[in-house]
Amino acid sequence: MSRLVGFYPGSFDPVTNGHLDVIERACKLVDRLVVAVGTHHSKAPLFAHEDRMELLRQTVDPIGKRTDTVIDVIEFAGVMVL
Repeated sequence: MSRLVGFYPGSFDPVTNGHLDVIERACKLVDRLVVAVGTHHSKAPLFAHEDRMELLRQTVDPIGKRTDTVIDVIEFAGVMVL
């Protein structure tokens, strides 16, 4: 059985209900969702990178449990290519 993995990159500065809605919907489509918190050297974020990571982990944990989806929150600093 193949496992489906989704990838959702963004700055999440701050995490919004819209972000959480996308995450919730994605969890219905995949077995594992990788949420990548990005950094951009030319932007001045509202929240520190570590704070955004922790806030996102706390908010997506219940979604992962409710949907039986593994959600990984990772750091992302690069280019995404499909």
